[in-house]
Amino acid sequence: MPQVFHPSTNTFSRVSIFGAIFVLGGLLWASALVQRSGYVTRAGVAREQPVPFSHRHHAGELGIDCRYCHTSVENAAFAGIPPTKTCMNCHAQIWLDSPTLEPVRASFRSGRSLTWTRVNDLPDFVYFNHSIHVQKGIGCVSCHGRVDRMNLVWQESSLQMEWCINCHRHPEQYLRPRQQVFNMNWTPSGDQVTLGRQLLQAYGIEVAHLTNCSTCHR
Repeated sequence: MPQVFHPSTNTFSRVSIFGAIFVLGGLLWASALVQRSGYVTRAGVAREQPVPFSHRHHAGELGIDCRYCHTSVENAAFAGIPPTKTCMNCHAQIWLDSPTLEPVRASFRSGRSLTWTRVNDLPDFVYFNHSIHVQKGIGCVSCHGRVDRMNLVWQESSLQMEWCINCHRHPEQYLRPRQQVFNMNWTPSGDQVTLGRQLLQAYGIEVAHLTNCSTCHR
């Protein structure tokens, strides 16, 4: 019986099979990159707000403590959004005629809250509590970045599950003394891991519990 296919067809078949495997692997790699990119996570993208509130000016240059506006961050799951009255504590006396602040003044006159755009927004199936992180020595900067250097705030980290788990598996890399939680400029005087391990003991943190599914998914 005469040969139907040329012998080179065998080589072509092998190359096609291996080529398809490499192409599939490349597509999976590219997909993983896209899923971790700012295009999907929106990390690094500054959010437009009804008033261009500058954390760089208020927290960085003026040194206003985070807790002045985010009043419930130490004792509640939600850090809190300040009411318009908090803004007017200062702006009833300074920048009275600034057109930029007219939405603030209008909100105060009408009693209708400003609608701020949430920057760090976790899915509804994720349980997150600000107060426990603060009480256990996780600084604002660990999750939110150097907010004191941001004009319009952006999401600093991906907020994806692997990012959370990395901290929960290795909390000693991020822990700081409680009194330094709100200090954006704090750096450890010695080795961070050594200090972190000491704080793990002092604050009664059980690493095994941190990686339990029910810790974040309740």
